[in-house]
Amino acid sequence: MLRKNTLEKFSETLGSNAPAPGGGSVSALAGSLGADLISMVCSLSVDLPEFSDHQAMLGNAQKEAQMLSGKLMILVDLDTEAFNAVMKAYKMPKDSDLQKTERKKAIQEGFKQAVQSPLETAENCLKVLKLAETLISRINLNALSDFGVGAQMAKAGLEGAVMNIRINLPSIKDQEYVKSKSKKANHMLEEGDRISETTYKYVNSSLGGS
Repeated sequence: MLRKNTLEKFSETLGSNAPAPGGGSVSALAGSLGADLISMVCSLSVDLPEFSDHQAMLGNAQKEAQMLSGKLMILVDLDTEAFNAVMKAYKMPKDSDLQKTERKKAIQEGFKQAVQSPLETAENCLKVLKLAETLISRINLNALSDFGVGAQMAKAGLEGAVMNIRINLPSIKDQEYVKSKSKKANHMLEEGDRISETTYKYVNSSLGGS
């Protein structure tokens, strides 16, 4: 499993000519790391006297961030597995009509799996961003940069996941499926853009930026 690798091993494999892991797995990893930073910020804020009224909320937010990190870490592997499923389908025999039919079916199922994995990554990255938005003005100011990086990582994960959805959709023949998933991806990206802009402005202005 990729998530059991050391950082060095993961980086080495990623930078090689191996077709996977690729952008989908990296998007999930980015989201997971973003959630971890949000969890850390909650931990550094929950016991501060000035946030005593938000203690329960901060504790619950930390637990949710940890849960989201775990889900996204699993998706690091699932995205690579989805890509491998497509490659496996293309290698199926096509000598007879039956084999050709089975191969085409497997390829379509593989591409749908290759869409579903980044779709779940995008959904969870968006949840990280939504969680970050609820924490605005309720966090330790000494952790503002960590909070900002966490939100930006989640946004990067969301954008990367949507790219991976879009690159696989044209290979799917079920147009209703394509239309539905494309619409959902666009909606998530629009919402992510809004939240990311809000969190960035909060962090930047709090840090004295223009």
